[in-house]
Amino acid sequence: MLCLKKRGCSLLEDWREKQDRCRVEGTEGTNHLSFLTSILFSHNIPHLRAYGLVFDAGSSHTALFVYQWPADKENNTGMVSQTFSCHVNASGISSFVKVPARAGDSLRECLDAAMSVIPADRQREAPTYLGATAGMRLLSRENESAATQILTEVSKTIQEYPINFQGARILTGKEEGAYGWITINYLLDSFTKYSLVYRDWIHPSSASIWGALDLGGASTQISFVPAGPITEGEEAAQFRLYGFDYTIYTHSYLCYGQNQALLHALRIIVNSSSSDRFEHPCYPMGYSENITRTSFYSSPCAERQESAASGNVILQGTGNASKCRETFQKIFNFSCGHNTSCGFNGVYQPKVNGKFLAFSAYYYTFNFLNLTEGQPLAMVEAAVQTFCAKNWAELQSTYPKEKTSHLKNYCASANFILTLLLKGYGFNNDTWDNIAFQMQAANSDIGWTLGYMLNLTNMIPTESPSSLRGHEEGVWIASIFFIVLMLALCLVFLLIYFLK
Repeated sequence: MLCLKKRGCSLLEDWREKQDRCRVEGTEGTNHLSFLTSILFSHNIPHLRAYGLVFDAGSSHTALFVYQWPADKENNTGMVSQTFSCHVNASGISSFVKVPARAGDSLRECLDAAMSVIPADRQREAPTYLGATAGMRLLSRENESAATQILTEVSKTIQEYPINFQGARILTGKEEGAYGWITINYLLDSFTKYSLVYRDWIHPSSASIWGALDLGGASTQISFVPAGPITEGEEAAQFRLYGFDYTIYTHSYLCYGQNQALLHALRIIVNSSSSDRFEHPCYPMGYSENITRTSFYSSPCAERQESAASGNVILQGTGNASKCRETFQKIFNFSCGHNTSCGFNGVYQPKVNGKFLAFSAYYYTFNFLNLTEGQPLAMVEAAVQTFCAKNWAELQSTYPKEKTSHLKNYCASANFILTLLLKGYGFNNDTWDNIAFQMQAANSDIGWTLGYMLNLTNMIPTESPSSLRGHEEGVWIASIFFIVLMLALCLVFLLIYFLK
């Protein structure tokens, strides 16, 4: 190109110099942008939420739990949280033997509520499960076709909703115990946690692993990692989670849930004589009720010869905690038989080891009695004695909003729990302090449902993740702002040079 005028040539050379300088700086800016882009898009950025639903169809009631997690972080860690729960306003599904269709209808209110929580565009992908526990295990043992029909009806109802229904089934006691153990340790970060110091996932010490104590209406489960080997394989469950192997002891005792235990104690009292009037040491003084024998003899847990009993009996409370405890001891067999170590009824159990979290009916009973703050055993037993000694009028005055069906049974439930934990499972004055009574962790309800969903959706990887993936939303926004700012500065730089 020819330079016609000196000033024009100077301007042209000036422009070329500025252009080259901007090209260099622009290249550097592009490199920065490429670097930032590679960082951001090499990670999974959470845009959408995924959802999962699990019905806990227990012996006395059904509950629905909705869980959520970042849609692009499946098979990662520490991401699942409970976002909604709903308790069905009806008895457990096993109670609908004569009208199975109503078992399905009973779920509609909670399903409708869940649909209002889950975004419409995420519903069809939401895996949905129904797991039935001890109530249905008992019904299946007594009337398998009736249990199957109830599961069919609840499945029909759930399939009417725009969700990814994965089936309804009856859990084994072993599954119920194991999934409860997984839930607790997942929520408490016992399996793995991210260390800001090492910038990596770390495996907490084995001392961080919790045992699980679950008390339902018809069964009770104990699950923990023993100090030594498990000598009877049928009582063991094995998992590989986050790159580590776990072998836990887990056992479920059918008919030893809280409701069935209370009925068992009642049968022992009534069987003690041929009279129609009985003193009940677990009921408060001044309380009296007239009930039919079939109400407690018709249970699937009752002996066959007892089930034919008929007529009415009158029960009068005496509020005697010591005799109440003695009555509950009669529903157990504490002989180990051929086992050198056992729980009760001759079932093999290693010595309890480590920390335990007691939930469900354990928590509800002790929470009512204000005994969930880590009180020592002596204080707990004294508090139970004091409560049991209160007469019925005093209890009604102190707890006017409490249902009679619950209030009359708190003394009985507390003494059953103490008998189960101390003489059944082998806790003592030294190990009592290792038990925490709790119903929630990390803003989620404790139970088997979360562990069940995590297992069936493969949300817990078998191997340990190597690094933390993804950024929080704030970091993502800040990064975008930084990119825009760099582009704006480059434009300003160009304008300044051209205006000179």
